[in-house]
Amino acid sequence: MDNFSNSEENYDLGYQPSPSSIDQIYRSSTETSGFSTMSGNSFCYYRTNSETSAFSETTDDNNYSSEPSPVHWWTSGSKLVNRSQASLARLGIKQHKGSLDDAKSDDHEAVDLDLELMKERFSKLLLGEDMSGSGKGVCTAVTISNAITNLYATVFGQNLRLEPLNPEKKMMWKREMACLLSVCDYIVEFFPSSQCLQDGTTVEVMTSRPRADICINLPALEKLDAMLLEILDSFQDNEFWYAEQGSMSANSNRSVSFRRIFQRKEEKWWLPVPCVPKGGLSESSRKHLKHKRDCANQIHKAAMAINSSILYEMEIPDSYTSTLPKSGKACLGDTIYRYMSSPDKFSADNLLDCLNITSEHEALELADRVEASMYTWRRKACMSHSKSSWDLVKELMSDVDRSDKNHVLAERAECLLFALKQRYPELAQTTLDTCKIQYNRDVGQAILESYSRVLEGLAFNIVAWIEDVLFADKQMRAQSN
Repeated sequence: MDNFSNSEENYDLGYQPSPSSIDQIYRSSTETSGFSTMSGNSFCYYRTNSETSAFSETTDDNNYSSEPSPVHWWTSGSKLVNRSQASLARLGIKQHKGSLDDAKSDDHEAVDLDLELMKERFSKLLLGEDMSGSGKGVCTAVTISNAITNLYATVFGQNLRLEPLNPEKKMMWKREMACLLSVCDYIVEFFPSSQCLQDGTTVEVMTSRPRADICINLPALEKLDAMLLEILDSFQDNEFWYAEQGSMSANSNRSVSFRRIFQRKEEKWWLPVPCVPKGGLSESSRKHLKHKRDCANQIHKAAMAINSSILYEMEIPDSYTSTLPKSGKACLGDTIYRYMSSPDKFSADNLLDCLNITSEHEALELADRVEASMYTWRRKACMSHSKSSWDLVKELMSDVDRSDKNHVLAERAECLLFALKQRYPELAQTTLDTCKIQYNRDVGQAILESYSRVLEGLAFNIVAWIEDVLFADKQMRAQSN
């Protein structure tokens, strides 16, 4: 294609190469096309050589004359023009064929790249991310979970502002997610059904269908994914922009999950600063931002609910149960335990207000302690049963006396943990969640958990970016008034 475009420029400039030089160029380009692409400098080199032969007539020693006649010169010039025009036609045909070959080779290269990418993904999946091949890699579920997490970091890791996603990264996200999610098409469950034979006899057979959790949650997650990309695509012609420098404004409040609680003393200097025009945004732009913020907020809640339900259904690993404390009171402390064991009506929000949490580290530490005490009290509530398998805990809880003290404390701890995660939505994963993901062997649950987790993070980031722009708009309008 480059040769064809360069040749057209040369003809526009009046350059008409000779047939011999044209054939030489075409042979040289076709011989070396499999190894290198002809650059502009190399084509100029061929054009310089052809300028010498394009307007020089082939001489014969017998017919040589030091002073050619004007008639002979004109006849030779006419033949040269005709010969050059024929050369132009042949060159155009050859260049056109070359461009088709280049297009086919580009298509083959694209297919080869996709094939190599698929081979790499398949190899890592089989090896369990252990490139030594010694069989010490992680299980398939953890491999797919890590693949989705790493893909999200690759595509959205550098996207720190409200703008459409790069087309190449958007295509990469859709293509590779479709490949990873295709595993769910082969995860089925068997159920009994009746089948009528030709003689009229009805028999019961086992048939397969998509597993219930995948059939319900996966289409919902794909819909949330498409909605988030649509929200980003809606921010094309914006009235706001971002500062190119890497410093944060002193008036900008980027407090992430603790936005409404306190203002960070040290801002994240690498994040871009949203800027608005003097006088603030227009009313239509402000309404658009608020509408997209509400949509992203609802998507965040839906993704978080799906992620919480999947994590709840995962089996609790033995490595976590072996580290549970013997007493929930010792795990929580006297102050929290006294409030939770009070006969008065329990309010998780009032308890969180009294605790006065000032950092994400404190919130995560409290979440770990509350979760550990909750499972400690649940285990004590099920001690009367002969079987103590954690697979039966949820079934046994329905048979436990609701007035049992351990059961009441476990329910209150669960309410406190839920309120804590609602108040701090960007809270990191607890110790139990990390253990569940690490030791999970269910591929379907691994896909649903990782997919919902990355969508939850993306939705929260979009809400935070929109709030930053609205905050800058509010500050600008306050200065104007």
